[in-house]
Amino acid sequence: MKNRKLFFFDIDGTLLDHDKHLPASTEAAVKQLIEKGHFVAIATGRAPFMFKELRENLGITSYLSFNGQYGVFEGEPIIKKPLDKDELARLTVEATKRDHPLVYMNERDMKANIPYHPQIETSIGTLHFEHPDYDPAFLEGRDIYQSLIFFAEDEDHFYIDNYEKFDFVRWHEYSSDVVPAGGSKANGVETMMNKLGMTKEDLYVFGDGPNDIEMIKFSPNSVAMGNGVDQVKKAASFVTKDVSDDGIVYALKHLGIL
Repeated sequence: MKNRKLFFFDIDGTLLDHDKHLPASTEAAVKQLIEKGHFVAIATGRAPFMFKELRENLGITSYLSFNGQYGVFEGEPIIKKPLDKDELARLTVEATKRDHPLVYMNERDMKANIPYHPQIETSIGTLHFEHPDYDPAFLEGRDIYQSLIFFAEDEDHFYIDNYEKFDFVRWHEYSSDVVPAGGSKANGVETMMNKLGMTKEDLYVFGDGPNDIEMIKFSPNSVAMGNGVDQVKKAASFVTKDVSDDGIVYALKHLGIL
């Protein structure tokens, strides 16, 4: 297709509104992009099993999950960057001493290393998921692409200073994603862009949160949602309206895509 473009959309606060609903205008716009022959993918910190229904509804078969650590291109996995197993085991020991629970995630499931913790329930509840089941041995013999660690923001520095192989990306006041150091959505976006033989000029990215910043900076056609954090807005080439105010459609029309 001549003039084919490549689109990457974050999920929470970008495709989904503040109540985790997909606005009708957004659904129609994304489907219109696909009908026009554009390549449309998702780039999220979520695990694949957490947005399966959304993919199927929109007809999307390519995505970056775990902030780029596990990527699927047209139904086939092409990116697999699990957490270092020894370092994850060390993190588990240290976090347990500090009463900071963990949730381990692979492409199919997630398990907690303690039976229950209110911060796990509160944080994951904002994504409309229940407290994960207890299975402290889930990390053994599996590739874990992302972990969630639960503690207050004022303790961030301890983990950032002591785990060079990991990046800690805060997504909730009680929780941070744990991903391989240097891993980001931008890396996955570049991999898929190269696989398609496309250039940055053809690339459009949409996001709202701290884990979108690298992706936003990577693309010259970057859109920050009106509800996005200040760092994302400052890095983006265009700031659209709020996700609940037809922000996706507004941006696509502004860019001359729709």
